[in-house]
Amino acid sequence: MVRHTPPRPVAVEELFPELVPLRTESVRLHPRRGTPTCRESSVGGPLLWPAAEPWPTCAEEHYEFEQEIRHDAAVPLVPIVQLFRRDAPSMPFPDGTDLLQVLWCPFAHGEAYCPRPVVWWRDSRSIGAVADTPAAVPDAFEDHVPEPCVVHPERVTEYPSWDLPDDLRAALADRFTELENDTGWSYHCHLSDAPGIKLGGYPGWTQDPYWPDCPTCGRRMEHLLTVASWEADGESWRTWLPVEDRDTTDGRTGPMQGNHVIESAGLMLGDAGGVYVFECRSCPDRPVGYWFDCS
Repeated sequence: MVRHTPPRPVAVEELFPELVPLRTESVRLHPRRGTPTCRESSVGGPLLWPAAEPWPTCAEEHYEFEQEIRHDAAVPLVPIVQLFRRDAPSMPFPDGTDLLQVLWCPFAHGEAYCPRPVVWWRDSRSIGAVADTPAAVPDAFEDHVPEPCVVHPERVTEYPSWDLPDDLRAALADRFTELENDTGWSYHCHLSDAPGIKLGGYPGWTQDPYWPDCPTCGRRMEHLLTVASWEADGESWRTWLPVEDRDTTDGRTGPMQGNHVIESAGLMLGDAGGVYVFECRSCPDRPVGYWFDCS
């Protein structure tokens, strides 16, 4: 089943023409629990990983509630997102590739105590024998290991929320308030950037933005992927929950029809936060950076 985000309930660009230059697109993945194969795009599913290539592992220090966790061997990374170019043709894949794979170590790292993502771009046609995807280690953080999900990629238009320039935010503040008072629609919650797991667009921040710079060339990196805890929350669902997931059998709609929609991937990153993956598209090897925040 495809997924369709409802049209915005108001004409955003007519009301706020200042936002037009900041308009961008993202690809919402809409993960829903299922049994994807390694030859399908997925969240938390098996990967099309070459048998001739060692499975990536993490041998760094791991923490839980500021206490170090020791492992006798390196920890296998867990699949987060696999995406074939055919399912997101608008995404800027590197030349010669048609497959994006994102994995992370399911334990906490560094001062932020968050999983650390890594990125592979591949040509799926060059992969011969395929390795089995290993299970997560028994003591992996359950909230950091996604349930296997099929995905329903959808292109949507976004406008900046947390990324609004300060001067524009100030200039539009009264008009945002007036709109909410008149219609009940909050620009930041209902009309700006899409929640959930997505590629491109604006990161789904829960705190102030942090855009890393490329360690090679110094340019600000591009947003590649947001891995969020929820598809939407108790308020944003009103405009961002797909049409196909709305329960109208009793004349009302809402996200509590089942966690299989709002929390399909089974992730909880801190206090309903997200991990944001960035890349530098100016450098040939496309260096990667990441950030984490939560409520």
